Amino acid sequence: MVIFPGGGYTHFGAEEGIPYARYFASYGYTCFVVLYRLTTSGYQWPAILADAAHAVRVVRSNAEVLQIDPDKIGVAGSSAGGHLCAMLSKLHKEATLGKEDDPDVSALPNWQILCYACLTFGEIYSNDSSLLSLSGGNLPDTALAWKLDPSKDLTSEIPPTFLWHTMEDRCVSCRNSIEYAQVLQKLNIPFELHIYERGGHGKGLFDNHPWAEEAIRWLQQF
Repeated sequence: MVIFPGGGYTHFGAEEGIPYARYFASYGYTCFVVLYRLTTSGYQWPAILADAAHAVRVVRSNAEVLQIDPDKIGVAGSSAGGHLCAMLSKLHKEATLGKEDDPDVSALPNWQILCYACLTFGEIYSNDSSLLSLSGGNLPDTALAWKLDPSKDLTSEIPPTFLWHTMEDRCVSCRNSIEYAQVLQKLNIPFELHIYERGGHGKGLFDNHPWAEEAIRWLQQF
């Protein structure tokens, strides 16, 4: 499991990296937390996506050494980290700029877990702050905004997806996950969607929250 913490591409959410790794590792998963480049350090699109792709390629190319199955490498991300996962699944073939030394293996995840993720832009319920960060602080032109929107121009190549959100999330509306799931359904891509009543944004594992147990159950099929 390759884990991308959230933080709006400006910082890393402390609850969304190492705590995830420890939890899933306790169930036997080999986990990697990726500290990708941030916009507060002067980076933006496409460098951040290149970091995500590089992380998956490095793990997959070292599968034998790590004693893991190269066909069972998934990604998990929260908020902007979830956006990064979904963007990687959509744009994995072109996510190489700045990483010319990438191993010659696919960056496409075998599955993805998207936690209260930013999954659409330009709607009344969207939080476009991640898009602004990725594009250097200004809204990009229509073509780039469309490209960076994980719900646009998807193909059947998108991997099986586990999504969860809460109705009380005031930062990223649960409609992000609902709308993305509807796109997956149209493409006949396997997914599981959980919308919980209680809980705010950016809480990571939450104490005694069922989402992580549900994710473990879902992962057992792979």
